Amino acid sequence: MTTSTLTPATDVGTLPARRRHRRRRDAVAVAIAVIAVFAAFAVSLMVGSNAIAPGDVLAALFGGAATPEATVILTQRLPRTVLGLAVGLALGAAGALMQGHTRNPLAEPGLFGVNSGAALGVVVLTFAFDRSGPLEIVGAALVGAAAATIVVVSLAWGGGPDGRTDASPLTLTVAGAALGAVLTALTTAVVLLDRQSLDVVRYWAVGSLSGRPTEAVPLVLALIAVGLVLALVNAPGVTALGLGDDVARSLGNNVAAVRIVGVVAITVLAAAATAVCGPIAFLGIAAPWAVRWVSGPRYGVLVPLAALAGGVILLLSDVLGRISTRDGELPVGLVVAIVAAPVMIAIVTRKKGATL
Repeated sequence: MTTSTLTPATDVGTLPARRRHRRRRDAVAVAIAVIAVFAAFAVSLMVGSNAIAPGDVLAALFGGAATPEATVILTQRLPRTVLGLAVGLALGAAGALMQGHTRNPLAEPGLFGVNSGAALGVVVLTFAFDRSGPLEIVGAALVGAAAATIVVVSLAWGGGPDGRTDASPLTLTVAGAALGAVLTALTTAVVLLDRQSLDVVRYWAVGSLSGRPTEAVPLVLALIAVGLVLALVNAPGVTALGLGDDVARSLGNNVAAVRIVGVVAITVLAAAATAVCGPIAFLGIAAPWAVRWVSGPRYGVLVPLAALAGGVILLLSDVLGRISTRDGELPVGLVVAIVAAPVMIAIVTRKKGATL
C-alpha cells in the first residue's frame, strides 16, 4: 500500500496562485472604487439647481473661462465637492477602523462620543462664552470631540491599552455609549434653557455641506489627510487584533501601539469631519459594509475601500439632496440616512455570514 503525496503538494502549490488571484481582485476593486469617486466628483460639479455641461465644467477648471457657469463651479460647487469628498473619506475610514477595534459590526465613530462631544463643545461656546463665529464653532466642535474621545478611552482602558487590563472592545463600547448619553443630556439641557445655543446647534447639527465656513476648510483637510495616513498605517494591525491579542503579539504586533494609533486616527478623522459639517450619521456604518464582501476581515484592504465608498456615498447623497426639492435642498445627513439604511439592511440580510 502506498501513500500519495500529490494532494499536499498540490495544496501548497495553489497558495501562491490564490494570493495572486486575491491581490488582482483587490487591485481591481480599488481601481473600480477610484473610478467611482471620480465619477461622483464629476456629477457633483455638473448637477445642481442648474445643470452645467461637462464642457463648461472642464473650461472652468482648466480653461480659465470667465462665465457665470465657471463662477458657480469655482466658488460654490468645487469647494463643496472637495469638502464632501474629504468628509466621506474620513467617515468611511473611521467607521472601518471603529468596527475593527471594537469587533462590533454596527460600530461607528459616534461610539467614541465624537458627535455628542462636538455638540457639547458648540453649546459651551455659545452659552458660556457668547461666541458663534463659523471658525469658532468648528474649533469648539473639534475640542469637544477630542475631549470626549480621550475620556472614553481613559475609562475603557483603565490601567493601559495593552489588552491585559480593561481594554476589551466591550468596555470601550459601554464607556462610549454611557458618556455619549451623558453629553447628549447636558447638551439638551443647555439648548432648552438658551435660545441662542438652540439656534446655533440646530444649524450646525443638521449635517450639511452647504454654507460651511470656508476659513476652516484648510485646517479640516489637513487633519483628514493626517488621519487617513494613520488609518492606512493602522489597518494591518487591526487585522491581527481580530485573531486575538495573544496571536497578534506572536505575529510581532505591539497591541498597545496598534490601539493607540487606531484611536488617534478615528478621533482625528471623525472629529474633523463632524466639526465642519455637523454629525452625518450612519455613513461610518454603511461605507465599510458596502465593500466588506470584497475585503472580508482584511483591514488593509477594507479601510481604503471603505474610505472611497464613503466619498462616493456622500457626494451622490449631496447631489440627490440638491435636486430632490424645488426650493432649497435636503441636508446631506438626512439623505445619507434615507438612502443608506435600506441598502445596509439588504447587504446585511444577504451577507449574514460576513465576518469582522
